[in-house]
This record gives sequence, structure tokens and C-alpha cells, in this order.
Amino acid sequence: MELLQAMKVFSSVAELGSFTNAAEVLQVGRPHVTRSVQELEAALGVRLFQRTTRSVTLTAEGEQFYTRTEEILASINDATSMFNQTGETMHGRLRINLPAAFSQQTFLDRLRDFNRLYPSLELVLGVTDRAVDLVAEGVDCALRIGDLPDSSLIGRRVAAAVMLTCASPGYLQEYGTPLTLSDLSAHRRINFLSGHDNRPMTWRFCADGEETAATCNASVSVNESNAYVHCGVAGFGLIQAPGIMVEEHLASGELVEVLSTHRPKPWPVSLLYPSRAYVTPRVKVFTQWLASELTTFNETWLVS
Repeated sequence: MELLQAMKVFSSVAELGSFTNAAEVLQVGRPHVTRSVQELEAALGVRLFQRTTRSVTLTAEGEQFYTRTEEILASINDATSMFNQTGETMHGRLRINLPAAFSQQTFLDRLRDFNRLYPSLELVLGVTDRAVDLVAEGVDCALRIGDLPDSSLIGRRVAAAVMLTCASPGYLQEYGTPLTLSDLSAHRRINFLSGHDNRPMTWRFCADGEETAATCNASVSVNESNAYVHCGVAGFGLIQAPGIMVEEHLASGELVEVLSTHRPKPWPVSLLYPSRAYVTPRVKVFTQWLASELTTFNETWLVS
């Protein structure tokens, strides 16, 4: 078991590129991580990492050993999880990153159901709309809405989010209500900046059964979902957002849907986790639960 534990420590350092981050994820002291790697290197008779004050990278021998280690850990995980189906045996921390659209009360109420299933599992929630480096930041998985950028991450589609275009009554009184896509040229929009490069999100609409892009002049640009919706409520312009994020404002009359016959196709909702052979049981059970439960959270705005 000592060798197995050392292999787990080595794998974590290799994935995170940091002894300190690995210690945090494994919930052990940094000296323990350093000692485990040093003892493993001594036992193997090779140097597994190149260490500098700024980075930790695998040597050629380390790369080879990492590949085999992942295969071994995956096999052990499959074997030991055969009889590990109850919440009582699931423990540790599960670090989940959510977009602001899923920090709403409805989602959190249902996430509490998962928490009840696995009471010994501590959930660590991060909420951000920016692109997250799961490995560097020690995040186990991330929920995201929209098309996924090319990356080394594994993405599992768990639902689709209904999107709509809306504006405040005050804005519509000032600028009029757009009835066709060509009417957008006379309107103002609020840009949502996303991704590493902070590019404005492309607006999509359906026309004659085909999806098309359309735009209008921007009045303000925002990089956080809640602020984006609040700018819409304040009357800065039109917004296009997931229905789960604006349903309360639609119900209160603070926002009004426009161009309802041109709603874009629902956007995919995906759970991302690092591309690696060894996926922890914690991530597996959360992925399975989310895939089976997410579309029941809100049947109006989340679909299969």
C-alpha cells in the first residue's frame, strides 16, 4: 500500500505541476508529498521530475512512468469501486466550478439532494464565468454552458439550456419591440464577454429552420453573468441568456422576452473534467447523478 500511495502522490504532482497544489488536493502536508516522491525516485533509481523555483515538469522517465501509473490507478479504481456503491463510503472533497447561471437557488436546492446522498463528501463550490484551468487550479470538474473550446479536457453533455432574448419594459418603451431579425439594426445590445480572450458572445437565432447569427450595436460589455442580467434589467439594451438565469425577472415583469419565434437552438450544458485515465470515484458519482437529474431541475429551461 505504501507504493500505491506513493504512485497516487506522484500522479497528483504530475497532473498539477506543483508539490504545493498536490498537497492541498490530497489534504496532506507538503513535506509528505516531497518525501513520497523522493522515496519513489530512490526506489526506481531515476529522476521523475525536473524542479526549478518556478515549475515542476516530468522528465522523460517521469513521462513513461506517469503513463503506466495512470493505467494502474485506473485499473485499481475500477476493481475497488465494484462494491463501492453507497454514499457512506464516499468521502473527501469534491471541487466543483459553476457558471453564475447555475448559482441560482433552484440548482443549489437540488445540489443539496446530492449532498444528502453523500454526507461524508465535502463540496467545494467555485462560481465564475471565466475559463478555468482545472489542473492548475485543483478543480475536479466544471459545469459549462455553450460550445466547448478545443482542449485536453473531457466534456460530457448532461443537458441543454433553452436560450432567449429579452429586455426591460423601459428599454422597449424607448426603442420599440423588435419583431423581426432585421429590426435588430435599430437596437442596442449588451455584450457578454467570454473565454480567455474576452470576445463578445455570438448571438444566434433560428429563421426558417436554420440557425443564423445576428447582432446590433452594443451599449455596454460585461464579463459576469449576474451583472449581464442586471444590466438588462437596468435598460442598457437587449440580452440573450439562458432561461434558468432570467426566469425570476420574467415572472416579475422586470424583463420581457422578444423574438420568441426566433429562439436559438438550446445550448449544450457539459461537465468538464481533466483528461486522464484515473477519474476519482467522487467525480464519477457526481457525473452520473448530474446526467440523470439535471433536466429535472427545471423542465421549462433545461432539456435533454
